[in-house]
Amino acid sequence: MKKTWPKMMSFLLLSLMVLLAGCNFSGGSKETVKKEEGEKPVESTDGKSGSVLNLSLDNDIPDLNQVKTTDAISFAILNNVMEGLYRLDENNEPQPAMAESYERSEDGLTYTFTLKDGIKWSNGDPVTANDFKYSWLRAMHPDTAGSYASILTDYIKGGAAYAAGESDADSVAIEVKNEKTLVVELIQPTPFFVGLTAFVTYFPLNEAFTTEKGNDFGLTYEGILYNGPYVLTAYDQAQGVTMEKNPEYWDKDKVAVQKVNMKVIKEQSTALNLYEAGELDKVYLASADVNSYKDSSEFNTETEFRTYFIQFNLGKEPFDNENIRKALQLAYDPQVLTDVILNNGSEPAYGLVATKMAGVDGKSFRELQGDVIKPDIEKAKELWVKGVEELGKTPSIDLLTADDTVSKDTGTFLQSEYKKNLGIDVNLVTQPYSGRLDTMRAGDYQMGVNRWGADFNDSITYLDLWNAPSNPHFRGNYFNEKYDELVNAAKSEADENVRIEKLLEAEKILLEDGIVGPLYYDGLSYLQKSNVKGIVTHPYGASPDLKWATVE
Repeated sequence: MKKTWPKMMSFLLLSLMVLLAGCNFSGGSKETVKKEEGEKPVESTDGKSGSVLNLSLDNDIPDLNQVKTTDAISFAILNNVMEGLYRLDENNEPQPAMAESYERSEDGLTYTFTLKDGIKWSNGDPVTANDFKYSWLRAMHPDTAGSYASILTDYIKGGAAYAAGESDADSVAIEVKNEKTLVVELIQPTPFFVGLTAFVTYFPLNEAFTTEKGNDFGLTYEGILYNGPYVLTAYDQAQGVTMEKNPEYWDKDKVAVQKVNMKVIKEQSTALNLYEAGELDKVYLASADVNSYKDSSEFNTETEFRTYFIQFNLGKEPFDNENIRKALQLAYDPQVLTDVILNNGSEPAYGLVATKMAGVDGKSFRELQGDVIKPDIEKAKELWVKGVEELGKTPSIDLLTADDTVSKDTGTFLQSEYKKNLGIDVNLVTQPYSGRLDTMRAGDYQMGVNRWGADFNDSITYLDLWNAPSNPHFRGNYFNEKYDELVNAAKSEADENVRIEKLLEAEKILLEDGIVGPLYYDGLSYLQKSNVKGIVTHPYGASPDLKWATVE
């Protein structure tokens, strides 16, 4: 949800929350929606009837330029209007999508993908192997790349030098044999590479269309060309999106829902009221509401490979002081946050990498590592006193959060813990989600509540974030040669046991240096209408996946 999860990795989220009927935004479709319980017939532009699914987003939409975007909300939309060579299925396994099949060389370095017959863009143009090469090169080019360039350059031979401006496109090992055949050579064997091709940054782009749109690409629904299950018919960053079934999609017969509405609703209480009024099909619950609804037949829970944490910015005083960072890292209790404030199935975090992420020998990464950072109030007080003595004054501290309910509640919790345990006043700075991202990318913050959702099921999707990051401000301006050495070595290590030992050590260094303060591993409680089925939430990558959704 990268690298705001990623992800290697996103990864993601409280990204998606609820579902809102009849939300017509500027540029809306020509459909007429009946707000009725149960079946929701639609008169669509092609004369066919279908159902309507009403979703919501818990924050504004930062960016639908797939090359640049890094956040779970944008990923959630793009994953349903675009498609890569492979797509994660209902069991989170990569299945052929734009690709019909692939062959891998004996040494595990060369992948030859064969595209399906008859796959098309939403304007009727064929999707070709060059669309993938063009998109991947654009995502790596130093003039057009975003923070997720490393999800390509870390694996594709020649990609890193190209991204650094040290070589030209011909040096990148991506070859178009013909319109249906794409050959990619990797730096080292990567068992999860096929799964990576299901991720947003690996989606194709139509070169002619993208060039024609220029700076307007991705800014409006008309500024995007689609090859996924849906197309956008309305898009407003602050309001939300409307999607309609894509008549050119190769697997359209499996797409049951004709129209999807996703409206931005930041307050969970507002979303719950809309759900109870029958205007939402799914709603994520605030902690205060969980106990009231947990016995409902519509209640359920889901987990994601996503960790919330405090990002300390070493580029801003007083967080260039290690004792100050470590004091604030130890002075709150994540168990209280998850049990009392969140109450939604989230687990307290005492490390960075999410629970249940793959390790080796049948054990998860967390089982192998155990807890790294646990609250220690007395130690925190000692470190705070030392830090203040070194600074020569008591510092003024701002905590940056997004303006959704969960982020604000988390910020208020931390503010209270620091007052109670250290006797200090921390000022909360609240911004819209996209504004919070922009502020962190610009390095204009001291500490901020951040999150990372895994892009794929491997701990490197977390630990790569602080390895010579493409945007150092966003990752707290942290540089550590030993940390970089361990992560880089893990990327090329063939022995899985040796590799995991390097990653375990890297996580310890990051946390013991006081670079982040773990908060919680994300869990979500929600209500979903009984007639809504098939909404797939992947624990990593982009979610939700609406291809298999139905409204009975």
